[in-house]
Amino acid sequence: MKVRVRFAPSPTGGLHLGGVRTVLYNYLFARANKGEFILRIEDTDQTRFVEGAEQYIMDCLAWCGLEPDESPLKGGPFAPYRQSERKEMYHHYAQMLLDSGHAYYAFDTPEEIEKMRKDHRKDEYTNAQYDQNTRVLMRNSLTLGQEETARLISEGTPYVVRIKMPEHTTVKLTDMIRGEISFDSSLVDDKVLLKADGMPTYHLAVVVDDYLMEITHAFRGEEWLPSAPVHVLLWEYLGWKDRMPQWAHLPLILKPDGNGKLSKRDGDRLGFPVFAMNWTDPKTNEETRGFREMGFMPQAFVNMLAMLGWNDGTAQELFSMEELIAKFSIERVHKGGAKFDFEKAKWFNHQYIQKTDNETLAELAWPFIVEGGVVTNKELLVKVVGLIKDRCTLLPDFWEQGHFFFETPELREKGAILEKWNDQKQQFFTTWAAELASAATWNQADMETSFNEHATKHGLKKGELMLPFRIMLVGGKYGPGVFAIAELIGKEETLKRINQALEQLLPNQL
Repeated sequence: MKVRVRFAPSPTGGLHLGGVRTVLYNYLFARANKGEFILRIEDTDQTRFVEGAEQYIMDCLAWCGLEPDESPLKGGPFAPYRQSERKEMYHHYAQMLLDSGHAYYAFDTPEEIEKMRKDHRKDEYTNAQYDQNTRVLMRNSLTLGQEETARLISEGTPYVVRIKMPEHTTVKLTDMIRGEISFDSSLVDDKVLLKADGMPTYHLAVVVDDYLMEITHAFRGEEWLPSAPVHVLLWEYLGWKDRMPQWAHLPLILKPDGNGKLSKRDGDRLGFPVFAMNWTDPKTNEETRGFREMGFMPQAFVNMLAMLGWNDGTAQELFSMEELIAKFSIERVHKGGAKFDFEKAKWFNHQYIQKTDNETLAELAWPFIVEGGVVTNKELLVKVVGLIKDRCTLLPDFWEQGHFFFETPELREKGAILEKWNDQKQQFFTTWAAELASAATWNQADMETSFNEHATKHGLKKGELMLPFRIMLVGGKYGPGVFAIAELIGKEETLKRINQALEQLLPNQL
């Protein structure tokens, strides 16, 4: 059977990097096995539906280069790919479970359920579950009988359909990462399969859709492990056990200190993104910044995510998408959680900036340059990128590290010049600027030769003149080679900056 995997998110908000990693592992497995990757939107919980979230998810996948073969946008042979559009078919399978005695109707009100949980709580802190011990105390078809159940349904009494978990049964699951896992059915509650509004819950919908869409492998986060016995039993109860996909429960992405699952609050608190792209909550207008807008390259982001819980058994850390596909194996995904390290994430981005050609980098950096100031010369930006990319970790760094190529900077570190400034240096720059003004050529080699010769004439060492020259051109003590800067900004701008600096320095000698 052809390998078919799926990513099935709920459209409830921003796409956490853990979700993108789940997509990535599904995508790599599908491509490595010449299979198909499906995007299915699980929007059965209409109370949590957020306008724009579905498109946001698809935009995130497109940015990462993880395009599905089938999706709500692309369609496919198993359409529709939104669960809300598949509502009617779930009723058929819920009825099959009711008819076989593996599910039952429950008419309890929320208040009745809450009272039961409090009255039969296991200890001071833990409420009771709706399970084999408490269902006999509740208003459901198991306690009411067939006639009363039929009457309530005919009268339009709201109900849900729950799975009837078996008593004292061991449910086994073979996980591709964790091996064989056993569950005691007595510890699992009777999950709701069909809600009062007629929509299925995740538990029923995921099994039905995986069966109908011929999914062969199901990869999801380990937080779904407690629900696994419900899903295994549903595959069995519906008569599909031989078609059940192979499971892999992926490890959590942990906080930087390793203490618990990484959350949006951790990112807010520690100053790094946890969403792939900017997400604006339509209800509150609160914007959460994403990796893309912070200046990460998608290839670096994907490479970093791949290494959060997987390696190929070597010390290699940088992989192209082609290499990831060739080397990826689900069996090499770790069982334990992976700590998120933002500094390491930035290291990946820096490596990709160094590997990327200047023209491509200029295109990626352009929005951040425009955000910093008005720039119209992309040819200049390509040259600038080549000079400063070794100093850049994130794409906005191209503006921070190179703004002085596009605008005359303030002399922010004038004090560093004044510490050792004197009339001799003032005279050097005054006469050298005059010599530059009449220079027939303008390149860094000739300029440096002229600079060295002029320094010798004035009895000065080159080293004591370079810092003042840098600050005159840049405004601070950073940047690439100072003569390369002068060549790029041109003769007129170089002389302008030298002369403006001399005017600011001269009064201090009076």
